[in-house]
Order: sequence, then C-alpha cells, then structure tokens
Amino acid sequence: MIRALGGIALTARRGRGLPLACSAVFLVMMATGCAKKESPSGGPPDLDPPRVVSATPDSGFANVALDVRPTLTFSEGMEPRSTSDAVSIAPPVEIRQRRWKGRSLTLVFADSLDPQRTYTLFVAGTARDRHGNPYGTGKTVVFSTGAVFPPGSISGRIDARGFAAGGSYLWCYDEGHVPDSTARDFDALGLADDDGSFEIAGLAVPGRYRLWTFVDLNGNRSLEPTTDILAAVDTTFELIAASPRAADVLLKVVNPRAPGIVSGIVLDSLPDSTGVLHVVAVSARDTTKQVLIQVERDGAFELRLDAGTWTLRAFRDLDSNRAWQPARERASPRIEIVVEPAGRVSSLNLELRPETGGP
Repeated sequence: MIRALGGIALTARRGRGLPLACSAVFLVMMATGCAKKESPSGGPPDLDPPRVVSATPDSGFANVALDVRPTLTFSEGMEPRSTSDAVSIAPPVEIRQRRWKGRSLTLVFADSLDPQRTYTLFVAGTARDRHGNPYGTGKTVVFSTGAVFPPGSISGRIDARGFAAGGSYLWCYDEGHVPDSTARDFDALGLADDDGSFEIAGLAVPGRYRLWTFVDLNGNRSLEPTTDILAAVDTTFELIAASPRAADVLLKVVNPRAPGIVSGIVLDSLPDSTGVLHVVAVSARDTTKQVLIQVERDGAFELRLDAGTWTLRAFRDLDSNRAWQPARERASPRIEIVVEPAGRVSSLNLELRPETGGP
C-alpha cells in the first residue's frame, strides 16, 4: 500500500462545494535519463517529439461500445515496444493484444468494458518514435460507455520546485478508496503539460474525489520510493451539479532532495592579492562534506548545496591546495545558513579584512 512520503501545498478558486486549501507531506528524489537521437536516412536528424494525431474513440465521446477496440494514430512511425508498453487504460482493463498497423496502435481487451463507466486511455511520456524521440509529457483520451459524458473535472497547475512538472501524473480516486501504488487502480487520471497545467475530465457528478501526485522520475511507470515522487493531496474535491468543475487548483510540489542555490559577493580588502580566492561550504551535519569553488573576478560566487545547515567562509588560498590553512591564510568570518530544498539564499557578503581569520 502507499505510504505518505513528504509535502505539498494546494490552493483552489473558491466554488460552491469545493474545499480551498490543503497541505500534505511527501518525499522526492531525482533521477535523470537520456535517449540517443538517430538521423532518418537521407535527411537531417529527427528531433521532433511524436504526437497522437487522432484517437478512436476520441476524448469526450460517450455511448462507447463495451467491446470497443480503441485506436491511437501517431504523427510518425513509432518504436513498437516502448510505445506499446507506454499505453494503458484506467480503471485498469487487461489488454490482451496491442496491434500495430503503420502509425496506428489498436488495443484488444481481454474483457468487455463496464457499462456506465468513464475510462482514461493514456500514453506515457516514455513512448518513442522510431528515431528515439520520447513523447514527453504524454497524452490522455477520456471516453465513457454511458449515454452522456460526465461533466465533472478538476484542473489546475503543478508548481514544481526542483524537478520538471511535465509528464507528472494526477491520480484521481473516489473518496474512501485507499490506493495501491502497484495496482494502478486509480479511477481517473490527468497528465501535466510542460508548464505544469493539468485537467482530469469525465468525473461523475455528484462525487467526492481525492488526488495523488505521482512523478515518474526514472521513467519506468512504476513507483520506486528511492527515486520517484508520490504525494497525497490532503483534501477532498466535492463536485455537485451547481459546481461540477474544480478549477485553478495550484499544487506547490517541492523536491526535498533538490539542491538549493547559494550566491553572494566576496569583498576582498586584503592588500596582497597573492593566491586564489575560494569560498568553502561545510555541512554542519557532516563536516567531512565540503563544497569549494573559485570566486569570479568580480567577487561573485554561486554554490549548489544539499538541503541542510552549512557554514560558509571565503579565504585566499596562497598555496593553491584548495584547503584553508588558518595559521597563514586570511579568511572571512564564517557564517551559518540554512538551505531549503530547491530554495535560494542570495545576497550574501563574505568580507576578507586584514584582521580577519581564525575559526
């Protein structure tokens, strides 16, 4: 089962029946990846990401047959394995076959869909074209087997701190449903665009819903607690006939393992400019953990430091051994700072004066 791992803040436009604010806690860890771009034969490299250009049924369709075989057509030829694996449906339905014909992928389900149910077909950003370009933020297609497409929706934006918001998942559950992160058992789904905007459409009204934010930082579409983000939005969205849409929801998501930026100026009034001017940061929790940089000619410096408490000082490194020698090398008085995850500490002044130095 899912465990709460860290923190989120939410605001929403006031509407009838809609809670306005929430906070929860979560843990985030970063991971990166890359893909090789190949050149199409006889032409320049293909660097454009693929797109879904048509879907059958399309988003917003209702009265969809229970034995439907959805088809997605892409803008260009796709790499079959990664793309097939990236396409799924929520609520979960067993996909017996994934059939390719040119640029189109058709899904054959093992069982019929449920009547009077809304489904979200989605393409994860890990889908790739035949030249290795990833889809990026992904795509959702929402349709219903009911006679009318449900009018409910939750939309807004993820304010991502320390990671890219694009491609983040918004898992939506009926209130009271305790999610299982391994089952992909969400009732509806949204995907964030590059600017963090998202919409979860086709929600039944009246209804009460909970959201979880999942950021698949390692791109394997499976929760890995050591690398991914999973955070509960600690509120319930109540959608009623008079107010079926929750809009302008703002989720502030901070990566607690993202480094912070520390910047400032070294003011050097020493009469002797011999040696190299350095700034060194020492972790208060582990003094063996140090970050040292050379100061720019104009005295400016900028460090990337992990979250926590640090002490900083500037010193003139006379022997260029990148280590401060208190007995013979002048240094600024040390200052202590607290670095927040993905935060910024700026406008620091470290001053070297003839009489300064020591611990």
